[in-house]
Amino acid sequence: MIICKSESELGLMREAGRIVAECHKLLQSHVQPGITTGELDLIADKFIRSQGALPSFKGYNGFPSSICASVNEELVHGFPGKRKLIEGDIVTFDIGAQYEGYHGDSAWTYPVGKITEEAQRLLDVTEGSLYAGLALIKPDVRLFTISHAIQRFIEEAGMSVVREYVGHGVGAELHEDPQIPNYGIPGRGPRLKPGMVLAIEPMVNAGKRNVKTLEDNWTVVTVDGSLCAHFEHTVAVTADGMEILTKLPE
Repeated sequence: MIICKSESELGLMREAGRIVAECHKLLQSHVQPGITTGELDLIADKFIRSQGALPSFKGYNGFPSSICASVNEELVHGFPGKRKLIEGDIVTFDIGAQYEGYHGDSAWTYPVGKITEEAQRLLDVTEGSLYAGLALIKPDVRLFTISHAIQRFIEEAGMSVVREYVGHGVGAELHEDPQIPNYGIPGRGPRLKPGMVLAIEPMVNAGKRNVKTLEDNWTVVTVDGSLCAHFEHTVAVTADGMEILTKLPE
């Protein structure tokens, strides 16, 4: 069941989204060669709690950290730890914050110093696919029309859509209906309605689409070792379009 949020609930989710967006900005300012992913996790945890919120991921299904930090061939659910970032890496932070019982959720992939042209193109394509999907969100649009737009953008760039992991609804639960694949047939799926809140999150591999989970039962990596990226915003469907909840005000 897809839950449409009231205006008061959306107000709480805007605050959760602001906290997530500001946490991303803070972590981005600390991304540099030599810092560990564990140090970045501590920075995020301290900031989220300073805002009167809780890290959504800490303890979620046993996840041990406050953020996911995934480097290079790691797609999602990477454990922060002793790994030091080095020049040329790309690192994805997936951040969630729960404020007054409601969640915000956003992921972004960042360059560490100077990166290759291939890596930069991967980031550009993945971010571009996110906005290609968001541009179509409005009432009465079928959900998989969004999915198809994301898929087309990625595949026309010669990159691969990961199919095992999908976007989702967000609200009082971190993961709610509907599931939102990054591929699909346009004109199918549930119709969007005002008050729906969705996490749209394309996950893209520079090589083949296949992924696997490591022995820690969390970290997902590309099978061929290729670079991958992950961009995500939490958005609310409005009467005439959509509102990005995990974006800082301009």
